[in-house]
Amino acid sequence: QVQLVESGGGLVQAGGSLRLSCAASGRTFSSYAMGWFRQAPGKEREFVTAISWSGGSTYYADSVKGRFTISRDNAKNTVYLQMNSLKPEDTAVYYCAAAPFGGSYSKTYEYDYWGQGTQVTVSS
Repeated sequence: QVQLVESGGGLVQAGGSLRLSCAASGRTFSSYAMGWFRQAPGKEREFVTAISWSGGSTYYADSVKGRFTISRDNAKNTVYLQMNSLKPEDTAVYYCAAAPFGGSYSKTYEYDYWGQGTQVTVSS
Protein backbone atom coordinates (compact mmCIF):
# COMPACT_ATOMS: atom_id res chain seq x y z
CA GLN A 1 0.00 0.00 0.00
CA VAL A 2 1.30 3.41 -0.97
CA GLN A 3 -0.21 6.76 -0.01
CA LEU A 4 0.72 9.80 -2.05
CA VAL A 5 0.44 13.48 -1.13
CA GLU A 6 1.21 16.22 -3.66
CA SER A 7 2.25 19.76 -2.80
CA GLY A 8 3.72 22.83 -4.46
CA GLY A 9 0.91 23.89 -6.74
CA GLY A 10 -0.22 27.48 -7.06
CA LEU A 11 -0.74 30.46 -9.31
CA VAL A 12 2.12 31.59 -11.54
CA GLN A 13 2.49 33.88 -14.54
CA ALA A 14 3.27 32.52 -17.96
CA GLY A 15 6.99 31.92 -18.30
CA GLY A 16 7.36 31.22 -14.61
CA SER A 17 8.32 28.07 -12.73
CA LEU A 18 6.90 25.79 -10.10
CA ARG A 19 8.21 22.69 -8.36
CA LEU A 20 5.75 20.02 -7.35
CA SER A 21 6.53 17.38 -4.77
CA CYS A 22 4.87 14.06 -4.10
CA ALA A 23 5.58 12.45 -0.76
CA ALA A 24 4.93 8.74 -0.49
CA SER A 25 4.31 6.60 2.56
CA GLY A 26 5.30 2.97 2.71
CA ARG A 27 8.60 1.16 2.66
CA THR A 28 8.21 -0.06 -0.93
CA PHE A 29 8.36 3.35 -2.62
CA SER A 30 11.63 2.54 -4.34
CA SER A 31 10.08 -0.45 -6.10
CA TYR A 32 7.50 1.67 -7.93
CA ALA A 33 7.80 3.68 -11.08
CA MET A 34 6.27 7.10 -10.50
CA GLY A 35 4.31 9.29 -12.85
CA TRP A 36 2.70 12.70 -13.05
CA PHE A 37 -0.60 13.23 -14.82
CA ARG A 38 -2.76 16.31 -15.18
CA GLN A 39 -6.40 17.03 -15.77
CA ALA A 40 -7.85 20.30 -16.99
CA PRO A 41 -11.56 21.13 -16.61
CA GLY A 42 -13.66 19.22 -19.12
CA LYS A 43 -10.71 17.17 -20.33
CA GLU A 44 -9.44 13.67 -19.73
CA ARG A 45 -6.54 13.00 -17.42
CA GLU A 46 -3.36 13.04 -19.48
CA PHE A 47 0.15 11.75 -19.04
CA VAL A 48 2.85 14.31 -18.28
CA THR A 49 5.97 12.41 -17.25
CA ALA A 50 7.23 9.28 -15.50
CA ILE A 51 10.39 7.95 -13.91
CA SER A 52 11.54 4.39 -13.37
CA TRP A 53 12.02 2.95 -9.89
CA SER A 54 15.76 3.62 -9.98
CA GLY A 55 15.47 7.04 -11.59
CA GLY A 56 17.56 5.83 -14.49
CA SER A 57 14.83 6.24 -17.09
CA THR A 58 12.47 9.14 -17.62
CA TYR A 59 9.58 9.67 -20.02
CA TYR A 60 7.87 12.87 -21.12
CA ALA A 61 4.83 13.91 -23.07
CA ASP A 62 5.80 15.92 -26.15
CA SER A 63 3.93 18.93 -24.79
CA VAL A 64 6.27 19.28 -21.79
CA LYS A 65 9.54 17.94 -23.16
CA GLY A 66 12.36 20.41 -22.58
CA ARG A 67 10.35 22.39 -20.02
CA PHE A 68 9.52 19.87 -17.28
CA THR A 69 11.90 17.61 -15.36
CA ILE A 70 10.97 14.67 -13.18
CA SER A 71 13.27 13.36 -10.47
CA ARG A 72 13.04 11.21 -7.38
CA ASP A 73 14.79 10.76 -4.05
CA ASN A 74 14.17 7.23 -2.82
CA ALA A 75 15.79 8.00 0.53
CA LYS A 76 13.11 10.66 1.09
CA ASN A 77 10.26 8.73 -0.56
CA THR A 78 9.61 11.74 -2.75
CA VAL A 79 9.22 12.44 -6.44
CA TYR A 80 9.52 15.93 -7.88
CA LEU A 81 8.28 17.75 -10.94
CA GLN A 82 10.20 20.87 -11.90
CA MET A 83 8.12 22.93 -14.31
CA ASN A 84 9.77 25.78 -16.20
CA SER A 85 8.55 28.11 -18.95
CA LEU A 86 4.98 27.49 -17.90
CA LYS A 87 2.18 28.23 -20.33
CA PRO A 88 -1.52 28.90 -19.72
CA GLU A 89 -2.29 25.53 -21.31
CA ASP A 90 -0.38 23.86 -18.47
CA THR A 91 -3.19 24.89 -16.13
CA ALA A 92 -4.65 21.74 -14.55
CA VAL A 93 -4.83 19.62 -11.45
CA TYR A 94 -1.61 17.63 -11.27
CA TYR A 95 -1.62 14.12 -9.85
CA CYS A 96 1.24 11.84 -8.95
CA ALA A 97 0.80 8.11 -9.20
CA ALA A 98 2.68 4.89 -8.48
CA ALA A 99 3.01 2.00 -10.92
CA PRO A 100 4.11 -1.43 -9.63
CA PHE A 101 5.04 -2.95 -12.98
CA GLY A 102 6.91 -2.01 -16.09
CA GLY A 103 5.18 -0.67 -19.17
CA SER A 104 4.83 2.48 -21.18
CA TYR A 105 3.99 4.41 -17.99
CA SER A 106 1.78 6.71 -20.03
CA LYS A 107 -1.56 5.01 -19.32
CA THR A 108 -3.63 5.64 -16.20
CA TYR A 109 -4.47 1.93 -15.85
CA GLU A 110 -0.80 1.13 -15.26
CA TYR A 111 -0.92 3.00 -11.94
CA ASP A 112 -2.32 1.50 -8.76
CA TYR A 113 -2.05 4.46 -6.39
CA TRP A 114 -2.93 8.11 -6.86
CA GLY A 115 -2.57 11.29 -4.88
CA GLN A 116 -5.37 13.79 -4.33
CA GLY A 117 -3.93 16.30 -6.79
CA THR A 118 -2.60 19.84 -6.59
CA GLN A 119 -3.87 22.78 -8.62
CA VAL A 120 -1.52 24.59 -11.00
CA THR A 121 -2.82 27.76 -12.60
CA VAL A 122 -0.79 29.69 -15.17
CA SER A 123 -2.01 33.18 -15.99
CA SER A 124 -1.32 34.85 -19.33
